[in-house]
Amino acid sequence: MAELKQVTLYTDGACSGNPGAGGWGVVLLYGEHRREFNGGERETTNNRMELTAVIEGLERLKYPCRVDVYSDSAYTVNGFAEGWVYGWEKNGWKKADKKAVLNDDLWKKLLALTRVHEVIFHKVKGHADNELNERCDELARAAIKALDK
Repeated sequence: MAELKQVTLYTDGACSGNPGAGGWGVVLLYGEHRREFNGGERETTNNRMELTAVIEGLERLKYPCRVDVYSDSAYTVNGFAEGWVYGWEKNGWKKADKKAVLNDDLWKKLLALTRVHEVIFHKVKGHADNELNERCDELARAAIKALDK
Protein backbone atom coordinates (compact mmCIF):
# COMPACT_ATOMS: atom_id res chain seq x y z
CA MET A 1 0.00 0.00 0.00
CA ALA A 2 1.33 3.44 -0.91
CA GLU A 3 2.43 5.70 1.89
CA LEU A 4 0.00 8.51 2.67
CA LYS A 5 0.96 12.05 1.76
CA GLN A 6 1.57 14.32 4.77
CA VAL A 7 -0.63 17.43 4.90
CA THR A 8 -0.83 20.20 7.50
CA LEU A 9 -4.15 21.96 7.96
CA TYR A 10 -4.64 25.12 10.01
CA THR A 11 -8.24 26.18 10.63
CA ASP A 12 -10.23 28.84 12.40
CA GLY A 13 -13.81 29.99 12.73
CA ALA A 14 -15.19 33.35 13.78
CA CYS A 15 -18.57 34.84 14.48
CA SER A 16 -19.89 38.39 14.71
CA GLY A 17 -22.43 37.77 17.42
CA ASN A 18 -23.06 34.22 18.54
CA PRO A 19 -25.31 33.43 16.77
CA GLY A 20 -24.67 35.87 13.96
CA ALA A 21 -22.70 36.21 10.77
CA GLY A 22 -19.81 33.77 10.74
CA GLY A 23 -16.75 32.88 8.73
CA TRP A 24 -14.17 30.15 8.48
CA GLY A 25 -10.60 30.12 7.23
CA VAL A 26 -8.21 27.36 6.17
CA VAL A 27 -4.51 27.22 5.34
CA LEU A 28 -3.56 23.91 3.72
CA LEU A 29 0.13 22.97 3.43
CA TYR A 30 1.57 20.13 1.38
CA GLY A 31 5.29 20.12 0.70
CA GLU A 32 6.10 23.51 -0.82
CA HIS A 33 2.45 24.16 -1.69
CA ARG A 34 0.18 26.44 0.30
CA ARG A 35 -3.51 27.03 -0.39
CA GLU A 36 -5.94 29.27 1.46
CA PHE A 37 -9.73 29.06 1.53
CA ASN A 38 -12.53 30.81 3.35
CA GLY A 39 -16.29 31.17 3.40
CA GLY A 40 -19.12 32.27 5.60
CA GLU A 41 -22.76 32.07 6.58
CA ARG A 42 -25.14 34.86 7.52
CA GLU A 43 -26.63 33.14 10.58
CA THR A 44 -24.48 30.63 12.44
CA THR A 45 -22.42 30.09 15.58
CA ASN A 46 -18.72 30.14 16.35
CA ASN A 47 -18.66 26.38 17.01
CA ARG A 48 -20.31 25.66 13.66
CA MET A 49 -17.69 27.77 11.90
CA GLU A 50 -14.85 26.01 13.73
CA LEU A 51 -16.16 22.60 12.64
CA THR A 52 -16.89 23.83 9.11
CA ALA A 53 -13.31 25.06 8.71
CA VAL A 54 -11.91 21.58 9.37
CA ILE A 55 -14.51 19.95 7.12
CA GLU A 56 -13.78 22.38 4.28
CA GLY A 57 -10.05 21.76 4.57
CA LEU A 58 -10.37 17.97 4.59
CA GLU A 59 -12.89 18.00 1.72
CA ARG A 60 -10.32 19.70 -0.51
CA LEU A 61 -7.95 16.74 -0.30
CA LYS A 62 -8.16 14.68 -3.48
CA TYR A 63 -7.05 11.36 -1.95
CA PRO A 64 -6.52 9.90 1.52
CA CYS A 65 -3.76 11.71 3.42
CA ARG A 66 -2.13 11.84 6.83
CA VAL A 67 -3.32 15.19 8.19
CA ASP A 68 -2.19 17.23 11.18
CA VAL A 69 -5.05 19.61 11.99
CA TYR A 70 -4.20 22.69 14.07
CA SER A 71 -7.13 24.54 15.63
CA ASP A 72 -7.64 26.93 18.51
CA SER A 73 -11.09 25.40 19.10
CA ALA A 74 -11.13 23.21 22.21
CA TYR A 75 -14.65 22.16 21.15
CA THR A 76 -13.38 20.72 17.88
CA VAL A 77 -10.08 19.28 19.09
CA ASN A 78 -11.52 17.72 22.26
CA GLY A 79 -14.38 16.16 20.30
CA PHE A 80 -11.74 13.79 18.91
CA ALA A 81 -8.87 13.97 21.41
CA GLU A 82 -11.21 13.16 24.31
CA GLY A 83 -13.25 10.70 22.25
CA TRP A 84 -16.56 12.52 22.67
CA VAL A 85 -17.55 12.03 19.04
CA TYR A 86 -17.22 8.24 19.26
CA GLY A 87 -19.42 8.11 22.36
CA TRP A 88 -22.01 10.35 20.73
CA GLU A 89 -22.07 8.15 17.63
CA LYS A 90 -22.44 5.01 19.77
CA ASN A 91 -25.27 6.63 21.74
CA GLY A 92 -27.27 7.71 18.68
CA TRP A 93 -25.90 11.30 18.78
CA LYS A 94 -27.06 11.84 22.33
CA LYS A 95 -24.88 13.21 25.13
CA ALA A 96 -24.54 11.54 28.53
CA ASP A 97 -27.49 13.64 29.76
CA LYS A 98 -29.58 12.13 26.90
CA LYS A 99 -29.89 15.51 25.17
CA ALA A 100 -29.17 15.75 21.47
CA VAL A 101 -25.61 16.63 20.44
CA LEU A 102 -25.45 20.15 19.05
CA ASN A 103 -24.14 20.46 15.49
CA ASP A 104 -24.49 16.71 14.95
CA ASP A 105 -24.78 17.27 11.18
CA LEU A 106 -21.26 18.71 11.15
CA TRP A 107 -19.84 16.20 13.63
CA LYS A 108 -21.14 13.34 11.45
CA LYS A 109 -19.57 14.86 8.34
CA LEU A 110 -16.25 15.45 10.13
CA LEU A 111 -16.24 11.95 11.62
CA ALA A 112 -16.75 10.47 8.14
CA LEU A 113 -13.80 12.51 6.82
CA THR A 114 -11.57 11.26 9.65
CA ARG A 115 -12.31 7.76 8.40
CA VAL A 116 -11.00 8.66 4.93
CA HIS A 117 -7.87 10.42 6.19
CA GLU A 118 -5.53 9.72 9.11
CA VAL A 119 -6.21 12.83 11.15
CA ILE A 120 -4.43 14.02 14.27
CA PHE A 121 -5.90 17.07 16.00
CA HIS A 122 -3.64 19.60 17.73
CA LYS A 123 -4.84 22.41 19.97
CA VAL A 124 -3.09 25.74 19.45
CA LYS A 125 -3.50 28.80 21.59
CA GLY A 126 -5.62 31.38 19.80
CA HIS A 127 -4.36 34.92 19.27
CA ALA A 128 -0.91 33.98 20.54
CA ASP A 129 1.23 34.96 17.55
CA ASN A 130 0.93 31.62 15.78
CA GLU A 131 1.34 32.91 12.23
CA LEU A 132 -0.86 30.35 10.47
CA ASN A 133 -3.57 30.42 13.13
CA GLU A 134 -3.62 34.22 12.84
CA ARG A 135 -3.88 33.93 9.05
CA CYS A 136 -6.88 31.61 9.38
CA ASP A 137 -8.49 34.13 11.73
CA GLU A 138 -7.93 36.88 9.12
CA LEU A 139 -9.50 34.70 6.43
CA ALA A 140 -12.52 33.91 8.64
CA ARG A 141 -13.05 37.59 9.49
CA ALA A 142 -12.67 38.58 5.82
CA ALA A 143 -15.43 36.10 4.96
CA ILE A 144 -17.75 37.76 7.50
CA LYS A 145 -17.03 41.20 5.99
CA ALA A 146 -17.72 39.83 2.50
CA LEU A 147 -21.24 38.82 3.63
CA ASP A 148 -22.06 42.51 4.15
CA LYS A 149 -21.34 43.41 0.53
